[in-house]
Amino acid sequence: MSKGDVRAKKSEYFVKLKALLEEFPSIFIVNVDNVGSNQMHQIRHILRGKAVVLMGKNTMVRRALKGLISDNPQYERLLPHVKGNIGFVFTNGDLKETRDVILSNRVKAPAKAGAVAPIDVFVPAGNTGMEPGKTSFFQALGVPTKIARGTIEIINQVHLVKLGTKVGASEATLLNMLNISPFTYGMTITQIYDNGNTFSPNILDIEESALLSHLMEGIRRIAALSLQINYPTLASVPHSLINGFKNLLAISVSTDYTFPASEKIKAYLEDPSAFAAAVPAAAAATETSQAAPAKEEEPEEESDDDMGLDLFG
Repeated sequence: MSKGDVRAKKSEYFVKLKALLEEFPSIFIVNVDNVGSNQMHQIRHILRGKAVVLMGKNTMVRRALKGLISDNPQYERLLPHVKGNIGFVFTNGDLKETRDVILSNRVKAPAKAGAVAPIDVFVPAGNTGMEPGKTSFFQALGVPTKIARGTIEIINQVHLVKLGTKVGASEATLLNMLNISPFTYGMTITQIYDNGNTFSPNILDIEESALLSHLMEGIRRIAALSLQINYPTLASVPHSLINGFKNLLAISVSTDYTFPASEKIKAYLEDPSAFAAAVPAAAAATETSQAAPAKEEEPEEESDDDMGLDLFG
């Protein structure tokens, strides 16, 4: 490819990236390690109509973003995450739904020597169907075996490869001999960009009720701190007003000063018997109001007859 073609390709990529950044408010930054071209084609297909996948060399992506930062400073938040084998998935849909679609496409793969295990790998107990001559191979890996009906049988389940460690050549050979493909590969999400903010994909698993709970806890702490240091904030003002009102009532009760809100309280304090008499009276009034509708049920039946007569009027 000539230098002119390379420049044209870069220019085309810059234009496409700029257009996608302007069109879509949300971006999933995805890692595509071990994702083959056929699987990538499948992922693009299932995302069609929901999202757009854009791949590119990191140096080219960084250069394009740096050229856009002067007019769009928020794009600078993407730069620290442009590392490794990554790509962009642009979307204007629901983030949780798009996340689930991205992660749903997984392909089983055999364990390769030198690959970092994304999960713990166990070899199950049971008959392998292999001839006794391969017993020494199992013994070298610490896999307990016995000969049963002329074949090798694994006695106990064995933790062969630990999460985060590299698969050795012997472990990979054994797993392939047993036809065990322990790993699945697909896109993984490293970061999410949404309307100028970046955050971990784990945030999407937090329920709304949990967010509200954290918010209310934060408001309570701000209110408590504000009240303690006598610094008014939106969170503390309602409490300050209530506390001030309580103080006014206390002053009114202990002095001759009276205002409308304190008159009833002072009246009760001066004559508690009036308050005691008011309680049964209020209860009787409530019972009367509850019983009243029952007395009006009979006229409702008569009104049905009246309506029938009115039809001939």
